[in-house]
Amino acid sequence: HHETMKSVVALALLGGAGALVGPAAAPRKATALASNSLSMPFLEQPKNLDGTMAGDVGFDPLGLSEIDDLGIDLYWLREAEIKHGRVAMLAATGVIWVEMFGPLPGWPVADGRSQMQVFWDAWEEHPNAIVAALIFIASIEAVSGVATTAGRASGERAPGDFGLNPLEFEITEELALKEIKHCRLAMWAVMGQIGAGLMTEAPAFANLGKIFS
Repeated sequence: HHETMKSVVALALLGGAGALVGPAAAPRKATALASNSLSMPFLEQPKNLDGTMAGDVGFDPLGLSEIDDLGIDLYWLREAEIKHGRVAMLAATGVIWVEMFGPLPGWPVADGRSQMQVFWDAWEEHPNAIVAALIFIASIEAVSGVATTAGRASGERAPGDFGLNPLEFEITEELALKEIKHCRLAMWAVMGQIGAGLMTEAPAFANLGKIFS
């Protein structure tokens, strides 16, 4: 079934990963639009993407925004995008930090190797810490899953809103747009850091330097 296949693709690409930061703008009920997509003018505007969500420019060539099956809908997909983006921002920053300032005391040093190679060293030396981290992530994911399900049912919670805003930022449309743009950029950055590291077995800064050398 065509819609079921779309759902399977979405599940494979957008499995959960926990993050707890401030809220993002809530999607409103979409209406059918006859115009063309802003990002891809040669395609029709997706019917569920009406521009009300932060960062929505009508980019959905696979039609994922039209999925409404197996518990997946636009609300769930938006939640997954925000969570993955927030985790990616932390991950990309972590890679840069460790390469610039080194790891925590007692943890393996890169010594010119990629972060993926260092991760496997960490797995061998500190397996209990890695397992504890995975359990912690799974716990956060369970809590976020409950919040997502309840928020979708009530319509009173914006995707990604866990009420955690210790610095009391004013949540504006501009701030929500900045967040989702940084989320998307960070996801590409992490894929580049990991992919290049696996291919060259060199750290991120070394791979970046090769681009300009």
